[in-house]
Amino acid sequence: MSKRNKLVKFSENLSFQNVFENFSYKEVQLYQQVNQKVDFKGTWNQNYFKRDSPLVLELACGGGEYCIGMANLFPDRNYIGIDIKGARIWRGAKTAIQNNLSNVAFVRTKIELIPHFFENAEVDEIWITFPDPFLKNSKSIKRLTSDFFLDTYQNILKPNAILHLKTDDSTLYEFTLEVLNHRNDYKILEFYNDIYNLPEIPAILQLKTHYELKHLEDGRLIKYIKFQKSN
Repeated sequence: MSKRNKLVKFSENLSFQNVFENFSYKEVQLYQQVNQKVDFKGTWNQNYFKRDSPLVLELACGGGEYCIGMANLFPDRNYIGIDIKGARIWRGAKTAIQNNLSNVAFVRTKIELIPHFFENAEVDEIWITFPDPFLKNSKSIKRLTSDFFLDTYQNILKPNAILHLKTDDSTLYEFTLEVLNHRNDYKILEFYNDIYNLPEIPAILQLKTHYELKHLEDGRLIKYIKFQKSN
């Protein structure tokens, strides 16, 4: 993508009512437009979505394909896609607007900062869809299922909240299972090395991101782990 095209998308994001951005990591604050600060921490359902529904986050959402797909499948839930890449978020936000999906929003920020934007026990569910696996062992802390991030999610999740990981990467899949097996605050509910070899595939697992489509074209197996906060 050209620099000019990115700048156009960054600018258009500022006009979208469903996009919120954290411009500075020193000032951890969300903006809906350049000079319009917003604070929905603890009140996303009440003050943004205007309804009391389960709140679901998609982390590393990219173009928001999963958010959009889930919002269509389950219109009675509220979805927020989170990513640091503004040009990717633009695609999801624009699709949501074009399809009149009022139950989808997007937050541009680093994922480690999400406790600043969500209150304790505010989030019902988290999806982690094809994140960077950070294959070098020295960077394993950056994996979105590392102990560091699982600790980060603990506070914002409701008791017994459900989390999901979809990935094509065997290293991340095995790493996640190992991490979860050594913790007592999460429990594994389901795990599959190849979801498309299941006798029956739930509709929500049939949703495909841009990256999943590419991985399937390359003949890679799609892996899935469903786990739950234990309290």
